[in-house]
Amino acid sequence: MARLRVSAGKAEFEVELLDTPTAKSLLAAAPFESRAQTWGEEVYFATPVSAKLEPGAKQVVEPGTVCFWTEGDALALPYGRTPISTDERPKLAARCNVLGRIVGDPRALARVKSGEKVKVEKA
Repeated sequence: MARLRVSAGKAEFEVELLDTPTAKSLLAAAPFESRAQTWGEEVYFATPVSAKLEPGAKQVVEPGTVCFWTEGDALALPYGRTPISTDERPKLAARCNVLGRIVGDPRALARVKSGEKVKVEKA
C-alpha cells in the first residue's frame, strides 16, 4: 500500500492510500506544497490534481478518512465534526472520493492552523 507523508504546521503524519485513480494521481503529483484551511474539525488544502467523483464517493465518513474534494481539487482530512455534521462523524461539504486513512491519531490535525504551509511527499 502506497503512503504519503504530510507536514502541516506542527503536525506530521503519514496516510495510507487505497488503490484508486485519484490516489494514484495524488501520488504521482507528490511532492507539492499548499496552504492549510480549516472547516470545523477538518483540514483541507488545494492540490495540483483534478479528479472526477469515483464510485464509492461519500459525504459522511469516519474521522481520519483521507478524502479528495473534487469540486475544489483539494485533499480533505476530517478528524471530527464539521459545521454541517448531524452526529459525531465528519460530514464533508460534498461527496468526496475516499483515498485512504491517516496512520495514527487523526486528532493531531487539531494543531494545524489556517494559512500554515502544508508539504506532501512520498513516504
